[in-house]
Amino acid sequence: MQDGKCHVLWLGRIDYGVAWDLQKALARARAEERAPDMLLLLEHPPTYTMGRRSGEAHLLVSREALDRQGAALYHVDRGGDITFHGPGQLVGYPVVSLMHREGGASRYLRDIEETVIRALSTFKVESYRLPGLTGVWVDNEKIAAIGVKINARRVTTHGFALNVSTDIHYFTQIIPCGIRDKGVTTLERVLGRRISLSEVAGVAAKAFGEVLGLEMIGEIGDDIAVKSLGEPTSVLSPLSALIGGNHA
Repeated sequence: MQDGKCHVLWLGRIDYGVAWDLQKALARARAEERAPDMLLLLEHPPTYTMGRRSGEAHLLVSREALDRQGAALYHVDRGGDITFHGPGQLVGYPVVSLMHREGGASRYLRDIEETVIRALSTFKVESYRLPGLTGVWVDNEKIAAIGVKINARRVTTHGFALNVSTDIHYFTQIIPCGIRDKGVTTLERVLGRRISLSEVAGVAAKAFGEVLGLEMIGEIGDDIAVKSLGEPTSVLSPLSALIGGNHA
């Protein structure tokens, strides 16, 4: 299923574990050509994730302290080190096939960086890469973290996390991405004004399509089949038929 189209869905605020399960189910369906390329856009409640290269030393508070704050902690299968997800942060999870695309993981990472850079340029924000580091930067501070997984069938999961109005205090409890000498910033901080997450999401979806050469489709067709994830939550109602296992 390589039709040059990518279905984009805004999920709102959703628990990390639910979103991770959804990605895995969609990735299986994409690998079996039962689903198209998709871009999930959402935000999470306060959550720390540790990638395959993470070390406990980069978490600067106890797990008990996280529990008291109501912050979740997950060890996940993406690349990279520890990072934070939370309210006010636009998270993008592309579940797309790279089977017929040139370049490997490095090329895809650069494409995701370029997506964020183009999206920020829409708001007249000059952002850039730093040699040897993954992510997007403004004034020597990280504004977007990127960590991905590409499975054996060359289908992607995980993605980017762009700080829009995120409470950056949460980043003081970790060494973000294992980088000790760089700060973290947000789009609102750079702009000096408020901006809605939904506005940034629309811009990011458009940029993603431009960079990967995909036509972005704003609704999900009825012919997508995804294995059951159990009882769908209300926030996932647009996918309820899919994750409920009602399709062959």
